[in-house]
Amino acid sequence: MLVQPDPGLIIWTIITFLILLFILKKAAWKPLLSALQKREETIADSLNRAEQAKLDAEKLLKEHSEKMIQAEAESKKIINEGRQLAERIKENLVTEAKAAAAKIVNDSKIEIEKSRQAALESLKKDISEIALMAASKIIAENLSEKVDKKLVDKMIDNLPNTIN
Repeated sequence: MLVQPDPGLIIWTIITFLILLFILKKAAWKPLLSALQKREETIADSLNRAEQAKLDAEKLLKEHSEKMIQAEAESKKIINEGRQLAERIKENLVTEAKAAAAKIVNDSKIEIEKSRQAALESLKKDISEIALMAASKIIAENLSEKVDKKLVDKMIDNLPNTIN
């Protein structure tokens, strides 16, 4: 036997269903839809904030990368300027050192020449005095040519001792 539909039961089931639907619509449906809508808005807001945070993070990352590139370029520039400055200072120091060395050599040559001239003048003076002494001894003794020659030779032999 198959199930036979009871028309009374079907009517009461439909009426009960409609009453339940009306009660749910009045009491529960609006709060449920409201809660779902709030939940949907919260999720959408969270997604929007997450997307904005992602965009902000990407923007900050891009700015940071650009600043790093600028800092690296600036540091290379500063290093190159430092090297160039060091090279110029080195060249100036070398030039100044060469000039100072040349001046010292030149001053030394001048001083040596002055000392040489002074020594020659002193030597000339000493030789003149020796020649005068020899001449005065020769004249004073008025000796013979042989004795004169001997005396001059003796004076010449003593000449290095007198110069010192």
